[in-house]
Amino acid sequence: MNHASRSSLAPINRGDLTRRRFVETLGIAAAAAVASPALRGQSPTEKPLALGMDTHSLRAMGWKAPRFVEYAAQQKLDAVLFNTLKQFESLESASLRKLKETAERQGIRFYIGVGSVAQHGTLFSSEFGSPEELLALGVRVAADLGSPVITCRIGGLPDRNTPGGIEARIDEVVKVIKAVRSRAVDAGIKIAVEDHAGDMRSEELLGLIQAAGTDVTGVMLDPGNAVWAMEDPMRQLDLLGPHVVCSSVRDWMVWETPDGATFQWTPIGEGLMDLPRFVSQMMKLCPAVPFNLEIISNSPRPIPFLKPEHMAMYPRLRAADLMPFLALCRRGHALKVETAPAGMTAREFDQQQQRADLERSIAAMRRQGVGRNA
Repeated sequence: MNHASRSSLAPINRGDLTRRRFVETLGIAAAAAVASPALRGQSPTEKPLALGMDTHSLRAMGWKAPRFVEYAAQQKLDAVLFNTLKQFESLESASLRKLKETAERQGIRFYIGVGSVAQHGTLFSSEFGSPEELLALGVRVAADLGSPVITCRIGGLPDRNTPGGIEARIDEVVKVIKAVRSRAVDAGIKIAVEDHAGDMRSEELLGLIQAAGTDVTGVMLDPGNAVWAMEDPMRQLDLLGPHVVCSSVRDWMVWETPDGATFQWTPIGEGLMDLPRFVSQMMKLCPAVPFNLEIISNSPRPIPFLKPEHMAMYPRLRAADLMPFLALCRRGHALKVETAPAGMTAREFDQQQQRADLERSIAAMRRQGVGRNA
C-alpha cells in the first residue's frame, strides 16, 4: 500500500472523459448492486466471498472512520479495512465499541492495521511507542472493533538496502510478533503481515510467518504489491493463499521499458488480472477472507531491473524466478496519466477519480458474484 507521489511522465488532459466515466460508474454500480444472484453468476445456495474496501481507496477524501462506515453502508459492502489507526476519532474502547455497533447494524465487519512494526525500517513511526507497543495497541483496538486480524508490515523497497538487508527487518518483525503473541492468542486475533511496496517477495513473506508461527500469524495479501517485487500476482496467490487472513486488492498493468519495466495499478477489470480465476482461487484457498478493494491508479512506478543496483537488492534471486514476471510484462502496455481539467483543483480531481475508480471496481466484483450484503 505504498503511496508514492504521482509520476512526472508527460500528462494528458482527459477531464471530460473522467466526468463521463464517473457518471457512468454510478449507473453501473447501482445496477450491479440490485442484480439477482443468478445474473451475477452465483449459485443461489453458494456463499460468496465477502466484499470490502480498504479506506486508502478514498485517501483524498480526508474522512474519519464514521464517514467511511456510512459510505460502505451506502455501497452495501461487507467489510472495511483501516490500515492506519489515525482515521479513528478516538482510540478509547467506549468510542470504538460504539463504532462497531454502528457498523454491525449495517452488516459491516472491520479489519484493522497499524503499519510498519520494523524498528529500523524506513517507514516505522514511534508515534504510538515501540513496535511492540504499537502492535499491542493494535490488538486491543482490533478486539474492541471485532476485527479478526491486525495487519502490519515492514515498509518498502528501500528496506532491502538497510543495514542487514531485508533479512534483518524480517527478524525484527518476527521478534515483535513473538513479544505480542500471547495478547493476540488471548484475544483470538491473527496478526497478518503484508507484502508492501516491494519490501518482500512471497517466499520471504512465507518464511516470516512460519518463523513467527502460523498459528498466530498469517498473510495480508496485496497482489498489486507483488508486481513491485517482480512477481506474477497469480503465483503469489497460489503460494500464499492457504495462509491469507486479510486482503487488499487492485488490478495491475506492467509493460517493458528500456531500463526494465514500469507498472501502474488500475481499477478492477481494467488491467491484466484474470478476475474470474483470481476469485475462484480465493474461494478455494481462503474463502473466509473478504475481497477488500484498495484501488490506486494513475500513478506509474518504474522497476529498473536491467540496472545492476536494482537487482543488487535481490542477491538470492535467480533468473528462473523472474520468468513469470517477464511474461507478464510482455502482455502489458503503457498507460497514460490523467490530470485535472481546467477549473478543477488537483484534490477535487483525485477525489472524483478515486470514487469513480472504486465504484467501477465494486460493480466489476458484483458481476463476479462477490459480495454478501447486496
